[in-house]
Amino acid sequence: MASERWLTGGRVYTQIADRLRARIRSGEFPSGTALPSEAELCRAFGVARNTVRRGLAILEDEGLLVTVPSKGRVVAGESTAVPYRYEEIAARLREQIERGDLTPGAALPSEAELRRQFAVSRNTVRQALSVLEREGLVVAEHGRGRFVRQ
Repeated sequence: MASERWLTGGRVYTQIADRLRARIRSGEFPSGTALPSEAELCRAFGVARNTVRRGLAILEDEGLLVTVPSKGRVVAGESTAVPYRYEEIAARLREQIERGDLTPGAALPSEAELRRQFAVSRNTVRQALSVLEREGLVVAEHGRGRFVRQ
């Protein structure tokens, strides 16, 4: 990566995406491996961090990369499936919603109940619930709790 030529010209972030995409497809970065850090990519390409982030966002939108907390950006594939507890919790709640155990309009268990049930921290529960909110399955009502979307 240190021998990478610096990029110049317009839309440099698309050039970064193209170069990283080629390396992923060639197997240089196999499925499940973390890419170099943003700082390392900045040095290698001779660009600002925001430019690197824009290039990485293209690859995330294409589904080639996933961002895994505390691991960074990882090449998507089999080994990236459910690496964290919050994703397991979100998957369990998603299943209950899809099966109909939690019907539209039904209240989800409180954060405290989910903490006890899964023996995890409040932040882990909140992270799982935010995944379901982003997916549009759950809606939060201030002061009332979280409910299955109608």
